[in-house]
Amino acid sequence: MNIEPMGLRESKKQETRQLISDHATRLFIENGFESTTIAEIAAAARVAKKTVTNYFARKEDLAFDHQDEFVASLSRTVAGRAEGESALTALRREFLDGVERCDPVMGFSGEVFARMIADSPTLLARLRDLHDLREDALAGVLVAETGAAPDDITPRAVAAQLGGAHRILFQHILDLTLDGRSNERIAETVTVAAHRVFGLLEGSLADYAVK
Repeated sequence: MNIEPMGLRESKKQETRQLISDHATRLFIENGFESTTIAEIAAAARVAKKTVTNYFARKEDLAFDHQDEFVASLSRTVAGRAEGESALTALRREFLDGVERCDPVMGFSGEVFARMIADSPTLLARLRDLHDLREDALAGVLVAETGAAPDDITPRAVAAQLGGAHRILFQHILDLTLDGRSNERIAETVTVAAHRVFGLLEGSLADYAVK
């Protein structure tokens, strides 16, 4: 009996997942997220409907296929910050680096994709959920990194401020994208905005969670 190597099997799974995601995105853009069905996506990808739901538990997951990376982004940055860096410094540095490379996870999605999100109440609601999950993950890391007591509200308050800054800047990128600005122009505008937004937090958070 031939046993398929694990690496090849995993590679085929990733290819199938990407194929489904690509067809779903195309259909969402052409027909709208709300109007597109899982059955239509399955037919376009030439897979069974159950295959789609096995890879993507919810329809929204097909649109936000980088959501795991998005949710983990802030907490991962803080956990991996350099010696002597505060949480604020690390997050500001990583954000500005992401703007420079026009990172899709930060919102550089292109006007067509951004319009698809803006036109869908379901996707907008899911985006709010993902921002909340990202803030929760950040709070958890801040608790661990600072050794805060279980009843200490500080990590949650800090996560809300840092998460809120990223939420506002993400929306700013989305709005500029919907206005038809180029990625280069968006990056220039958002870099200025980011310095202003993170600067507002400097007085209270400059020395918080320094590694």
